[in-house]
Amino acid sequence: MMPEGKGAPAAPLKAPSDSERGSSWPAARPPPLFLAPGFRGSPGSPAPRRGAVRESFPQKLAEALSSQYALNVFVAGLLFLLAWAVHASGVGKRDLLCFLTALMLLQLLWMLWYVRRSSAHRRLIRLKDTYAGARWLRGSITLFAVITIILGCLKIGYFIGFSGCLSATEGVFPVTHAVHTLLQVYFLWGHSKDIIQSFKTLERFGVIHSVFTNLLLWANSVLNESKHQLNEHKERLITLGFGNITIVLDDHTPPCNCTPPTLCLAISHGMYYLYPFNIEYQILASTMLYVLWKNIGRKVDSHQHQKMQFRSHGVLLGSVLGLTVLATTIGVVVVYLIQIGRSKTKSEAALIMFYLYASILLMLMGAAGLVGIRIYRLDEQSLDESKNPARKLDADLLVGTASGSWFISWGSILAILCAESRPPYTWYNLPYSILAVVEKYIQNLFIIESIHREPGKLSDDIRTLRVVTVYNGNAMSLPSSCLKNGPMAGDMAPQALEMPPAANGNTCLREVGGREKEDKSWERAQGSACHSCFLQDNAQRRVLRNIAAFLFLCNISLWIPPAFGCRPEYDNGLEEIVFGFEPWIIVVNLAMPFSIFYRMHAAASLFEVYCKI
Repeated sequence: MMPEGKGAPAAPLKAPSDSERGSSWPAARPPPLFLAPGFRGSPGSPAPRRGAVRESFPQKLAEALSSQYALNVFVAGLLFLLAWAVHASGVGKRDLLCFLTALMLLQLLWMLWYVRRSSAHRRLIRLKDTYAGARWLRGSITLFAVITIILGCLKIGYFIGFSGCLSATEGVFPVTHAVHTLLQVYFLWGHSKDIIQSFKTLERFGVIHSVFTNLLLWANSVLNESKHQLNEHKERLITLGFGNITIVLDDHTPPCNCTPPTLCLAISHGMYYLYPFNIEYQILASTMLYVLWKNIGRKVDSHQHQKMQFRSHGVLLGSVLGLTVLATTIGVVVVYLIQIGRSKTKSEAALIMFYLYASILLMLMGAAGLVGIRIYRLDEQSLDESKNPARKLDADLLVGTASGSWFISWGSILAILCAESRPPYTWYNLPYSILAVVEKYIQNLFIIESIHREPGKLSDDIRTLRVVTVYNGNAMSLPSSCLKNGPMAGDMAPQALEMPPAANGNTCLREVGGREKEDKSWERAQGSACHSCFLQDNAQRRVLRNIAAFLFLCNISLWIPPAFGCRPEYDNGLEEIVFGFEPWIIVVNLAMPFSIFYRMHAAASLFEVYCKI
């Protein structure tokens, strides 16, 4: 054997055996690696995944390309809408409807291709986003879609009545829109939760095209409904004798007679009562499709979203108050629409009634939101900070659409403070406008914090308490210290880890069982404290559910007035004198659709909050 010396070859390195490792060498640890001289990075750090970087770069490029394509389509559509609204020469309603019909047909082709490809690969395991496309959301969009199809049938009847002087596009458009609505609802029911991992570049263009097609259809419906509301407002101003405002009716009645005239008049009036539902359908569809676009190529989080269930127990107070508000709101809207425009005295009385009622309701909603936020501040429940496109979009839409109402409210406040002469009824508008700003601010905070809360904490504690009961064989109480400060699973013995779920609880259970014989008075005191802790947590949840139910019904109530023509922003008159008729009307027509959508979106978010609590 050659001695180890200067001329002896170096002994080959080998990893120590299991007996030589002892406790200092982990069994799963690989032998040490020798790094090349040109290697960058510290030993033990993983090398950068160049393949992953190369793979993500084309997807980022596809996302940028698809979004720019969609923005160009949207800008072109908005210009068509603007040209028709201002009666631009050479651009009429026929050109606008041809453009929208072409967009819908292109989306129909893409949806048919996607559904066909999905059905051909239905046996493959597909990733799903459990947060997206909730069942209640798909049910809501189905209801709005049914009303949208009814609206399309009325438009077809309107086209038949005026077929002598209308272009064929006004008959083709509602038929295409009805087919588009049916297939899109079917598509959203089946594929709104999909996380697309194949054909990602093509799918990005298809989904974002669908998003902005629905946004343009939404803008078209908003423009039609706003024109109708503006004409009614101008007629009221003529009745009230405002001579200092230039009034020109923007009438788009076809230049021919309709047969039978009574039916055509009923159809033309009935269409505008259905436009609010069509507007909500288009914006809901675009938001669901946007979440689908954001989910393309996304890696799903490891934890699954807990399924939310609707529970009607324990919300009697919130439901009764909310239904009372809903019934009262309907009565106020009916009286307002009957009185406004009849005479100056009746119009002022209707405005005062609306401002007083809305101010009281906004104060109640703000107080309920503050109570809910206070309960969350007292609760130590952790927040769910995982990234999720659907939840982020909900929060962004709440703040973004609330800005429309804030814009109108601050305009009214500025007009009241800067006007040279103020009629007495306009002073009721000041607290109403201030409360409209504050209430949305508080409600947004309550909803955003609620949707970031982790659900089911109380149910987990109750489940642990049931394990205690099964393990000990009696209905003993468990101290809260055992629930909160028990040993972790990693500190338990291997035998305990192999125990069945009914017996594999906290190790402090045995300690409690042993102490029952030694000191029953201490155990009874700890048990009563634990019981009161559960009752307190349950009472907080019940209060939060009542608040969510009350705010849900209040937001539905506040959606009704502007959606069906009760708009004091039009009828007040003071803002139009301060800012000018046309500038203020433009502000209201641009901001009002966002304000209306805010109430519906807030109601949808509050329903999700209610199911989550």
